[in-house]
Amino acid sequence: MSEMITADLVDLDLSAQTKEAAARALAERMVALGRVTDLTGFLADVAAREAQMPTGLDGGIGIPHCRSEHVTEPTLAFGRSAEGIDFGAPDGPADLIFLIAAPAGADDAHLTILSSLARQLMNAEFTDALRSAGDAATAAALIRGDEPAAAAETVAEDSVAAPTAASAGAATGTTDAEAAGAADADGAVDASEERPFRIVAVTSCPTGIAHTYMAAESLENAGREAGVELVVETQGSAGFTRLDPAVIAAADGVIFAHDVPVRDKDRFAGKPTVDVGVKAGINRPGALITEVRGKAERGEVTAGSAPGTPVERGGDSAEGYGTKLRKWLMSGVSYMVPFVAAGGLLIALGFAIGGYKINAAPSVMDHFVWTQADSWGALLFQIGGVAFGFLVPVLAGYIAYGMADRPGLVPGFVGGAISLTINAGFLGGLAAGLIAGGVVLAIQKVNIPAALRGIMPVVVIPLISSAIVGFLMFVVIGKPIASAQKGMTDWLNGLTGSNAILLGTLLGLMMCFDLGGPVNKVAYTFATAGIAVSSPSDSAMKIMAAVMAAGMVPPLAMALATTVRGKLFTETERENGKAAWVLGASFISEGAIPFAAADPLRVIPSSMVGGAVTGALSMAFGATLRAPHGGIFVVPLIGNPFLYLVAIAAGVGVTTALVVVLKSMRKPAPGTATPGAAETAATAEQKQPVAA
Repeated sequence: MSEMITADLVDLDLSAQTKEAAARALAERMVALGRVTDLTGFLADVAAREAQMPTGLDGGIGIPHCRSEHVTEPTLAFGRSAEGIDFGAPDGPADLIFLIAAPAGADDAHLTILSSLARQLMNAEFTDALRSAGDAATAAALIRGDEPAAAAETVAEDSVAAPTAASAGAATGTTDAEAAGAADADGAVDASEERPFRIVAVTSCPTGIAHTYMAAESLENAGREAGVELVVETQGSAGFTRLDPAVIAAADGVIFAHDVPVRDKDRFAGKPTVDVGVKAGINRPGALITEVRGKAERGEVTAGSAPGTPVERGGDSAEGYGTKLRKWLMSGVSYMVPFVAAGGLLIALGFAIGGYKINAAPSVMDHFVWTQADSWGALLFQIGGVAFGFLVPVLAGYIAYGMADRPGLVPGFVGGAISLTINAGFLGGLAAGLIAGGVVLAIQKVNIPAALRGIMPVVVIPLISSAIVGFLMFVVIGKPIASAQKGMTDWLNGLTGSNAILLGTLLGLMMCFDLGGPVNKVAYTFATAGIAVSSPSDSAMKIMAAVMAAGMVPPLAMALATTVRGKLFTETERENGKAAWVLGASFISEGAIPFAAADPLRVIPSSMVGGAVTGALSMAFGATLRAPHGGIFVVPLIGNPFLYLVAIAAGVGVTTALVVVLKSMRKPAPGTATPGAAETAATAEQKQPVAA
């Protein structure tokens, strides 16, 4: 088994100016050693992880990382930048960059080593030693913990060879807190002796490699400084060892620092809890400890330890209400979209096989002939219709889940089902989800005797919240919402001529404004809501077609621009352009994000103009679409497919032309060259004859 990092994977003079270029420079070293098989594919995985959350940390550290099928074995590359590179950290650029590459099925032993590195990054002596390392071999040995010098010996002993009691406890379950808890149970502790405040914490991040363990180390260090007993359960890629129930029972408070759902959350029920993102655990652990101690002193049993305790999930407590509302709504939409995709494609295939009268076919349970295409078309259509029947309940249920965790699911689903019953549709589902989450949070704020807490999540909360939501939906707000839904449907059905073209223009602008962000998702959700029925109107299908067409424009235009005028783009952007062909053709607007991030003032306005052109033309041509996704792969299911492709081509051409013109007008700063000039100069220099 080869070493995780060698001198060949270290660049102490990293000259990259951007995080993308830094990742490429370090990844190329991995490719040279055979650790990465596909440079472009691996960098796309790194960029996708970076898009979830910036990987810059306070203290001048950048840790781009990902799990990728293009990685042959867990590998770490290190670069040191003299000028610093922006990785999105609050305190400025990073000068220490660690590119962590883990295979899609990495074994536990290797991932444990990566987690040890993540913990070391919280050690100032370790990072100082890396900043002063004189050669690549020394830096690699420092990271491996090989003790090549006295400074490295100190770092290795503190960070790797001798883990803290708290961190060891997180892995083995034998901690000071556990011992204290056992001693208390046995009566071995002097009752007159004041015991320290005890906290249990859980950390997790999307890849479970770096942030998970850095947050754990940061919390443990802050716990020691504050004089509290703090034990962390790291729910990382290498699996996790559950904290001993006695440790949890003895804890005075809970801290969740996570960006993915906490597993087995029920174990922490009834404790004062602070629930934040994983970066908060890294950047401000002391404040989290102070906050949970304050809640314990006030007797607040709050913030999402388990079903039956209040929670506002999905972010830092400092977030504004608008940000939380967006996250709650996106929680519901993200769970709904797979039902839309599956149901929409099945219905579209049913029409393609059986014709447009297939919606009048009898149930396949009563009539199904194996050799008839109509029967197979009816089968697909009816399966898709059943999938569509879940859309509004799933939307409402998971909006409530985003607000109140699992206790919100029952009233959310009930409210969503009622919305279908009273014909309140998509708007009713939105309202039901928000109401259900709010009702559950209100119920959980009531002080409940300890003897009744056990039945709260199973009986009391589902019963009371479902009754309240049902009453409000049936008697109070259901009818007005149903009227609003009918009004919106009638308005869509009446769209013709210039009104339809203006709507297509607006939707095209929204789809290209933030390339997969909140505005893009609003337009997409509006379109999918219109076709989320068994028999969508012609106007709804036109809207869906316009939205998908406009969303394909930015990545396809960036791909074309890098092809026709490659000298206007950096080498990294030209590589991203190759991937953008596939992403754009597949209706993945995020394929244009690397270009927009590097040059937003030219790329985003150009994309919006092209998207508006495509949206308007698609509506003008009367193109229709029953499927909510698929890009060019669902062209056979599109009404007026040729004109639809013409609309996409027109938008791509407009955006490409604008980007090329705007980038050509860009004046390079004094002493610098335009992208690609360096490569051209180098090539010219190589072709110059050498004087004898």
